[in-house]
Amino acid sequence: MTDKAILTCALTGVLTDPTQHNVPVTPEQMAAEAKAAYDQGATIMHCHYRQQESGKGHLPSWDGALALEINDAIRAACPGVVINMTTGVVGRDQTEVLDYLAHCKPEMAAMNAGTLNYLKTRKDGSWAWPPMTFQNPVDKVAEMLDCMREHNIVPEFECFDIGILRSVSLYIQNGMVDHADVNFVMGVASGMPCDADLLPLLVKYRPEGSPWQATLIGRADVWGVHQRVAELGGNLRTGLEDCFYLPSGDKARSNGEMIEALAACARNAGREVTTPEETRAHLATQDWRQA
Repeated sequence: MTDKAILTCALTGVLTDPTQHNVPVTPEQMAAEAKAAYDQGATIMHCHYRQQESGKGHLPSWDGALALEINDAIRAACPGVVINMTTGVVGRDQTEVLDYLAHCKPEMAAMNAGTLNYLKTRKDGSWAWPPMTFQNPVDKVAEMLDCMREHNIVPEFECFDIGILRSVSLYIQNGMVDHADVNFVMGVASGMPCDADLLPLLVKYRPEGSPWQATLIGRADVWGVHQRVAELGGNLRTGLEDCFYLPSGDKARSNGEMIEALAACARNAGREVTTPEETRAHLATQDWRQA
């Protein structure tokens, strides 16, 4: 299906402060932002969930009831849309995540495929936050895959460096999973840079035949890389989780503006974007029931 591109909108992210940036928090806001993105061609909504109490909208929530309320609001606003739920927790214990996936049973969810030292420095060289390790050892990956298999959730393998990408092929060889949608996460300071020159190498080393997309974290400079993703046949993702800036350098007012620009990348490469039905047909080929 490389003549068409699946567009994913990453609506809000994990910690961005809604008092500083125009990110959605409430079910109503999430549904409205999803609708704006859907109207521009996004057929997958990657969802993080935030605490709803006053002053806590910058903090993550793993409340399954809240997540389901938000998912249902998005589905009501966007007929046929696919929900892709976040799963990333820093430590080994992911009980809350497994429980909320079981409660919501989304069509798709992030599958963090390997461990990363998650680092960033300020201009003076000091740490932007205390150095942390995003732990995703093999037993944690296997536990998450078991949950996804039980609830028929398609895993999207998040790969922060080329070693993690190559590990996905080893999971397939080991029988932990037999197919993989892969996502090249580029732009984390201690992971792969957001560099178009890397893309052909990543495409080469992904599991043979695997569909792929790239998550590009940064400012307006990410858009040249999005264009290269489109030209190489990848699926496309953006949203206020990943970037706040349009190709012009102007700050985006909504996820709809971001997806409008992303759809233009696909069309500039001679590709159209998928309908919800076409996106679901793609997911059916990655379904656990097809294994």
